[in-house]
Amino acid sequence: MDRYERILTLHRVLKSAHYPVPLPKLMDELECSRATLYRDIAFLRDALGAPIESAGGEHAAFRYEQREGERFELPGLWLTSDELAALLALNELIGRSGPGVLAGALAPFKARIEHLLSDQGSGKALPVERIRVIAWGERKLDQHVFRVVAGAVLERRRLRFRYRARTTNADSRRTVSPQRLTHYRDNWYLDVWDHDREALRSFAVDRIADPQALDEPALDVPEAQLNDALASSYGIFAGAPKAWATIRFSQHAARWVADEHWHSQQKGAWLPDGRYELQLPYSNSKELLMDVLKYGPDAEIVAPLPLREEMKSLLHLALSGYQGRG
Repeated sequence: MDRYERILTLHRVLKSAHYPVPLPKLMDELECSRATLYRDIAFLRDALGAPIESAGGEHAAFRYEQREGERFELPGLWLTSDELAALLALNELIGRSGPGVLAGALAPFKARIEHLLSDQGSGKALPVERIRVIAWGERKLDQHVFRVVAGAVLERRRLRFRYRARTTNADSRRTVSPQRLTHYRDNWYLDVWDHDREALRSFAVDRIADPQALDEPALDVPEAQLNDALASSYGIFAGAPKAWATIRFSQHAARWVADEHWHSQQKGAWLPDGRYELQLPYSNSKELLMDVLKYGPDAEIVAPLPLREEMKSLLHLALSGYQGRG
């Protein structure tokens, strides 16, 4: 542990202590000698102004003076190298999963993190190329559109834009109160209160064009209402759950599915024969059916019957495409 991390650890230990912390415990926490610990205590008290009190006697112990200690914080931003490395990994994730949208704005932040890490470590550049992010199904996103939309969300202003629905290719103009941005399966969605439809809706940001932030304040919808309408059913499709799906997975697929998060309200159970049964609420069956289809013969929809029949129809249609050809 270098000096930077020892000072940070010492501050955190003394900040949280209700009673004086014995010297041997501090030495153990900081992984250092008695002489090093006394130098660190002196630096924290004299250079950084920490309100350190010492308990005299045969067994030395230290703590922050109660009233002053509650208010005292280290000047600036102090993070351990592990925390900085985690921030750098997060920055790489953002930059590589959505190139251009946030990477430019975060470039100075990334440079600062790398500088702090090199100062604390050996001074060598971090091998950030060892962090690999592979996007799947990511759609092209206009930087300007994203920034206007994100700005309206954070500034709580109404938004007007043109929207071309992917399912029908219909073009419409919307005036909305943006509620939140949702990143789902490598793509961004905007949850809104649609003033023209007087209902909650979700829009794919990549299908939004000509966004304009208005001067009018956005209407705020309670979070519970947002979750009930937009997050209570499976996938990105809005609406209250219409039914619960029961899906059974083979022993082979079960080893993966049992560890996966499909929905916040999902229920899973191992069956006696080693298969895995998953239950979850859904409103629109389209996305759920497509996800189950990925498992092929390793997944079976058991209930409800209409959902099972939908899956059978899809499988028959898929099979028909392979018939009659050599």
